[in-house]
Formats: sequence, structure tokens, C-alpha cells
Amino acid sequence: MTSRLDLLERSGGTRPLAGRRVLVTRALAQAGELVARLRELGAEPVLCPVIEIAPPEDTGPLDRAIRELERYDWLVFTSVNGVDAFFRRLRELGRTPDSLGRIRIAAIGPATAARLRAYGLGADLVPGEFVAEAVAAALVERGIAGRRVLLPRAAEARETLPETLREAGAAVDVVPAYRTRPVDPPPEALERLRAGEVDIVLLTSSSTARNLVAALGHDLSVLERPVIACIGPITAAAAREAGIRVDLVADEYSIPGLLRTVVEALEERLR
Repeated sequence: MTSRLDLLERSGGTRPLAGRRVLVTRALAQAGELVARLRELGAEPVLCPVIEIAPPEDTGPLDRAIRELERYDWLVFTSVNGVDAFFRRLRELGRTPDSLGRIRIAAIGPATAARLRAYGLGADLVPGEFVAEAVAAALVERGIAGRRVLLPRAAEARETLPETLREAGAAVDVVPAYRTRPVDPPPEALERLRAGEVDIVLLTSSSTARNLVAALGHDLSVLERPVIACIGPITAAAAREAGIRVDLVADEYSIPGLLRTVVEALEERLR
């Protein structure tokens, strides 16, 4: 039987992903950069959003935190979505990024830090590894005991970060800034997947893994043919828990890192 990684050897060309059809499961509003990068690499993106980003069901906790920003020593962002949601609500409440004053800001990775720069702000802390555990370790190393931390994030995020900070003596306010909810993907995208017309499936969050399986009616046989690539170990763990066999996991937990992992796997197979 042909290995799923052998599928990467098909039709080379000067662009490393030329001729490959890549399933993009990200929220449609977030998929633009990834789709553009895939096309630059020669791939055909197959848009199959299985999630969307929505406001929290209750904005009260976020609103109260924004009105009392001067109480906080650290503002911690664990995603680009968190940055956008926070500053959108900040603006809706009539405040500007200048309202942050001397609050120090931590960002989980370079993409999140770059989004902060779009609002005219720099990150005071960006860990070397782009996961919540690394953010927590870096903050603890800075000396977080006795500090007040505001963590605006997804309503359904893991508890690792706030729990670690509280154990280190910080006072942490976790407020939902947005939520991730499942959506029905385009039927034509699922049809192409079922017909074996997809070579690579990109999973960019735990929710994309879980919701893709749900969209497929839990028919995991559909995912036996394509190469499954995950943006990082947390997503990979969620995919495996959902029954998906994972082929590739990015070493750098970002979109560029994910694509680099796929391209390097192809080059390795060709060698």
C-alpha cells in the first residue's frame, strides 16, 4: 500500500508543492495568509473551514477588565484572535491602545507579536516555544508572584497557563474575548476529500481537528489517504485523541513553520 507520505512525491515542478491539493480547515476569516502562501508554493488550496471565530456569549467580564486596565501588571495574549478581539472591544468601549499605559504585554509567538504591532504596541515577552507552557515559564522566570495578570482568550482554551501562573503567586483574571464554534464546511470540499482528491490536510488548532472529524460524520477512513500535518504538539494530541493518524508535526508552531515542515518532508522523500 502506498505510504501517505509517498503522496508528496507526485509532480514536482519548480515550486515545492506544485500539483498538490491542500485542505485548509482554518476559519475563513483567518485563511487568507495561509492560502496565499500555499499558492506561492504551487499548491491548490481546498477551502474547508470547520470553525469560525465569534464574540463571547457574555462580554461583561471582558468589559470590566478593560475598564479597570490600570489594575494589571501583565496583559497576556495567546493568539492573534485574542489580540483582535481585545482591541476590537477596547475600541467599542471608546478606549485606545494608549489606555494600556505601562502594562507589560506577553505574546505567545511572533504572529501574535506582529498583530500587536499593527495596533502600535510591542510585546515585552515572546517565548522561544510557541505554547502556553512556554509563556507561563517565561513569566514565572520574570517574577510573577504578587502581580495581576489579565488573560483575554478563547472561551474554551486550556487551563495550563492560568493555573501555572496562580501556582507561582500571580492573581490571574481569565476573560473570554472570543469563542470558536463549529460551522458546516462547503459540501464540495468534503466531496473532494471523500473522492481522494486531497493530498494534504492542514490542522491548525485542536478545534479544527475535532470539528473536521465531526463534519465527516466520524468516518475516519476518509483521512487514510492524505498526509495529515499539524501546527504543533497540542493540535497533534487533539487530532490523535479524535482518532486521526498524524503524519507531520511542525517544530515551529506557526503557519510558516507548518508549511516549512510539509516542504521539508517532501524534499526528504525526494532525496
